[in-house]
Amino acid sequence: MTFPELNALYQLPLFELIQRSRSVHEEHWPAAEVQLCTLLSIKTGGCSEDCSYCAQSARYNSGVQAERLMEKCDIMKRAQAARDAGSTRFCMGAAWRGVRKGTQRFEQVLDIIQDVSKLGMEVCVTLGELGPNEAEKLKEAGVTAYNHNIDTSPEHYPNIVTTHTFQDRLNTIRNVQDAGMSVCCGGILGLGESTEDRLKMLEVISEFNPQPESIPINSLMPMPGTPMAEEQGVDVFDVVRIIALTRIAAPKAKVRLSAGRTNLSEEAQTLCFFAGANSIFYGDKLLTAKNPAVEKDLALIQKLGMKPQEPNRQLPPPESDDAKALEPQPV
Repeated sequence: MTFPELNALYQLPLFELIQRSRSVHEEHWPAAEVQLCTLLSIKTGGCSEDCSYCAQSARYNSGVQAERLMEKCDIMKRAQAARDAGSTRFCMGAAWRGVRKGTQRFEQVLDIIQDVSKLGMEVCVTLGELGPNEAEKLKEAGVTAYNHNIDTSPEHYPNIVTTHTFQDRLNTIRNVQDAGMSVCCGGILGLGESTEDRLKMLEVISEFNPQPESIPINSLMPMPGTPMAEEQGVDVFDVVRIIALTRIAAPKAKVRLSAGRTNLSEEAQTLCFFAGANSIFYGDKLLTAKNPAVEKDLALIQKLGMKPQEPNRQLPPPESDDAKALEPQPV
């Protein structure tokens, strides 16, 4: 969707906007299901990037200690526990700028992915920048989806990160899609951006060809020691509006209510589900931030008459639109 289209929807009264997003949601996701995803940091801290919201950057005194890649046996225990707790997607994140084919750490990750993929869950990884060769290797190893958020608008991005560009993000996303993997790509609310920035972020995401398989909507959780430690929280109604817009702009994508859920009441989360969210990160921790307890999530899902979505490792990536250009547009 274009910025003018998104802006026109954003200006609607909240109830009218939600009515529209709910209609789209029911058309494409008629079952009352929610995807349960568990996120594990398999390599924490010591990252060379300067993302100003991230406690894992080596440039900030955030208190997060740099760790080596977790042992495969420990990762497998966590993956099995996630499956047993009902997770349908296991997401593994590593605090690296990127990975390169032929290196020891990349070969280790490929070996881990192969074993995790045998557990029957969808497998998602986020390892930083990828070239075409690395993307193909991840696909062969069993990756279902690759997470690479664009965070914010192209215009606001240089205010958040200076060690790589917005175009670098798009290049990785293109390599992932060309390798035949699904893309998991969203953004973060509360980075000092304007409403216009939020809408431009959604414009870029909705114009991907094909559109992302899943779109995480995060609310900043300010981390001590980072440049954004003093940023204010995001108004819950702003979150709901962006959830609703995302559902309308990307009807077939899973819209994931991600970081920041600890600041949302059950009623607020329910409003987000009604507006179009149908996926959550599930477990007690998101990389370095807290997350609602598993028991609370399951209780809320039961209260709402919803049920966990079954994993689908054979789910193909969304089809591309031949009427669009094959490349994400440079900015």
